[in-house]
Amino acid sequence: QVQVVESGGGLVQAGGSLRVSCTVSGLTFDNYAMAWFRQAPGKEREGLACITRRSISTYYADSVEGRFTVSRDDAKNTLYLQMNALKPEDTAMYYCAVHSEGNWCSLRPQTYYYWGQGTQVTVPS
Repeated sequence: QVQVVESGGGLVQAGGSLRVSCTVSGLTFDNYAMAWFRQAPGKEREGLACITRRSISTYYADSVEGRFTVSRDDAKNTLYLQMNALKPEDTAMYYCAVHSEGNWCSLRPQTYYYWGQGTQVTVPS
């Protein structure tokens, strides 16, 4: 049984930094590309960043390019999202997802098979 568990969310002041993590079990983690998404109340789920297997390639949404960094530690079956220069509009539930492939990734949620329950990030205005 595949389990995807996010952690590390919280409340952070505007301009601050936060790192969220995602631990995956039940599959061979290093075979799959991974991604981070977020969803704010009343808005569609937004793809933020993805990373292929062996960290060969990464892709970012324009909204987070230059502020967020996705990385993975295959020895720990863990995906990370380092978030810097946080803004109130970054407030959302953040989700980790397992892609259907390993050698490419996208920011389209339809290409991801397994999802976590999310971790809340709040940046007060």
